[in-house]
Amino acid sequence: MKNKWFYRLTWTALVLTFAVVLLGAYVRLSDAGLGCPDWPGCYGHLDVPDEAHQIAKANEAYPERPVEAHKAWKEMIHRYFAGTLGLLILAMAALAWRNRREPDQPVVLPVLLLGLVIFQALLGMWTVTWQLKPVVVMGHLLGGLTTLSLLAWLALRQGRYSGDAVIAQARSLRVYAVLGLILLVGQIALGGWTSANYAALACPDFPTCQTQWWPPTDFQEAFTLWRGLGVSYEGGVLSNDARVTIHLMHRLGAVAILLYLGWLVWRLTVAGSRILRWAGIAIGVLLAVQLSLGIANVVMQLPLPVAVAHNGGAALLLLALVTLNHLLRPETAT
Repeated sequence: MKNKWFYRLTWTALVLTFAVVLLGAYVRLSDAGLGCPDWPGCYGHLDVPDEAHQIAKANEAYPERPVEAHKAWKEMIHRYFAGTLGLLILAMAALAWRNRREPDQPVVLPVLLLGLVIFQALLGMWTVTWQLKPVVVMGHLLGGLTTLSLLAWLALRQGRYSGDAVIAQARSLRVYAVLGLILLVGQIALGGWTSANYAALACPDFPTCQTQWWPPTDFQEAFTLWRGLGVSYEGGVLSNDARVTIHLMHRLGAVAILLYLGWLVWRLTVAGSRILRWAGIAIGVLLAVQLSLGIANVVMQLPLPVAVAHNGGAALLLLALVTLNHLLRPETAT
């Protein structure tokens, strides 16, 4: 076992990152993303104003965004968790640098993670100060899941199990596993774009959309990433046709993921390796659950627990694909 303290920090940070991703989804989906109109505090406080004079002062400073304590606390709890994660990753980077001359001590990836978490903090700030700008909200989601994936890779590469045992049997699957990971990231990005533009209920029926198989669409407006600053995107600013377009593309992406990962699961189950067979089963189960949650979101009109679980399912499926890629590759320096 490599540096045990670094290994423990990595796993702790991994679990905490998953919690931060879920909390971020909960904040976004409960419309609490602007619960605190400033950053990093909340109405100038490190917690939420609760006394009458504090609330009056906060409302005077932000008349367009009066204090809603229940939303503000959701946002601040998310920030507390994210801040703790940042400190953990800072400790990992410092420990890695201190032990950089020790054999098998990862250095590049911990330092990269530190840079990523700093950029994530900037995205969190811009999410608030740029008033839920969709490209920033989507980027913040992808940054969180990238952090999760890199921590998972780091933890797996330090563990006892290496992918060497399955390489001879499944070398040809490496490219397919990477492609599956890329396709999944693209689908997650589409899901983030759907959520950030309030398009999750643009198609309230299933499997049709607004009772049609292909309703009117507007691709140009739907996928315009930058619309300038000074606009509040809370509640969305797109036309109905643009939101329908985004939703439809996310549905089509789900079909593509189902077909490709379904095929990959089949390849894994016949690969001849017991561990790859179990990896395939895990991916298949997570895929089925994730698709069921997506359909439930439409049919049940986006209930908050189901919507948050859909985000969690995407994160777990991503971790499963990261694990598969680890299994299919020999131990390398990280």
